[in-house]
Amino acid sequence: MAKWTPKHEAPEPLEGPVVATITSGTILWFVLFLVQVPFYGWFDDRDLTWWVWTCLAGAGLGLIGIWYVRKRDAALKRHAAATAPGEAPEHPAP
Repeated sequence: MAKWTPKHEAPEPLEGPVVATITSGTILWFVLFLVQVPFYGWFDDRDLTWWVWTCLAGAGLGLIGIWYVRKRDAALKRHAAATAPGEAPEHPAP
């Protein structure tokens, strides 16, 4: 079996508003959970309660995701500030 080798370099990863994206997704999961809770009996009658709990799990994992991406974003900003070439300090010493 021959080893596959790429014919071109991989593109740079896209960076965008990651914190806002994860936060809005978490809010969406929690809203879906809240919308389904009043109909829990209907879901229970049809053995579909996993829909309700999936939304709650998505909201819970989203909270972990928000924590993670906020820490990642702060680390990327610290790294960018530390490696900025020729950056003068904000408050020069007298």
